[in-house]
Amino acid sequence: MLTRDQRYAVEAHKHVSAVKKEDQRSYGAMAHKLPILIRTAGLAQALTFVEARGLKSQTQLLTDLASTLGKASGGVLLEQARNSELSAYMLLTQQVLAALLWYKRFAQSILGVEASEDSQSSQDGKKED
Repeated sequence: MLTRDQRYAVEAHKHVSAVKKEDQRSYGAMAHKLPILIRTAGLAQALTFVEARGLKSQTQLLTDLASTLGKASGGVLLEQARNSELSAYMLLTQQVLAALLWYKRFAQSILGVEASEDSQSSQDGKKED
């Protein structure tokens, strides 16, 4: 039986490895940025921000994250973040941050995206789609 972190690591590795070449920079940058957004704005606001940007690669990160957490889709994850009671919201936040730790690590190791590339990829991401 795998631990929660081991399950997250396996799923994150599978998802990050499947990111298309043209999406790697934007996907990896958001993997670095999202934990900070969650800690400063809250889970629901941070996930809604990523969805509202409408960038294919970043929406894919939400879909992948939802899958890692056992949710049917990114929309289901967003719905739970918006409608959960406090204790469930706190647990969901903890789970999302734990999973994102693996996405961030694999963004560095597999995609070669460093945290310092965040601001550049945000500018580049506007040209996406």
